[in-house]
Amino acid sequence: MAAPADRGYLLPSMAAETTCRTGPAATRTGKLRATIADEILRGALAPGTPLEEVELARRFGVSRTPVREALRDLAASGLVQTRSHRSALVARPSLQQLRGMFDVMAELEALCAGLCATTMRPAERQELLALHESLAALVRGGDPQSYHEGNERFHEAIYAGSGNDYLAEITLATRGRLSPFRRAQFRSLGRLAQSHAEHERVVTAILCGDRDAAAREMRAHITTVEVAYERYADSV
Repeated sequence: MAAPADRGYLLPSMAAETTCRTGPAATRTGKLRATIADEILRGALAPGTPLEEVELARRFGVSRTPVREALRDLAASGLVQTRSHRSALVARPSLQQLRGMFDVMAELEALCAGLCATTMRPAERQELLALHESLAALVRGGDPQSYHEGNERFHEAIYAGSGNDYLAEITLATRGRLSPFRRAQFRSLGRLAQSHAEHERVVTAILCGDRDAAAREMRAHITTVEVAYERYADSV
């Protein structure tokens, strides 16, 4: 498979998303989305609870626009049920639904990692290694939220490094739907160090140019993410 001549681009749909959500507005929406997702996953907001836009806007001191955007994103993750001309409701995807989503995520990310082993350019490999090393400091600091943010950048580098723009787009979209569950798993004891060790095996395979090993290690990593989330969910 031929790699594109220039990887420093966004697909039209990804570019449009980036244009719509940049700067302070994107930050407000992201923080609001994360807070509501955390409350749902912890059980503070029970399934069936109405989510009134006006009430949420007043509570968080924002306009209704970021509230509406956050609820739309959470609906894509299965955490919120939207209803026409009525308030949204708290929902929770079934275990079967989540496992199906994680199965797809594992295969997409495995394909990205495998392609990285054969198509990633030297500069991209160095960037991936630097991101991986920066996560080590966050493990020592024990900060789940900062590690989650760094983890997102690490995985995005692998999507981009695959050299396949369509694959990167659908992998990013699928990850977006699973983001609340992937973030929650980092609250499990010892998960940060375990995640970083799994990354180490993925990075080593990519840098060695071993496509099969890179795909295998990434698939195993995402499977472990799913298990870690399920353990966290059982503990709250």
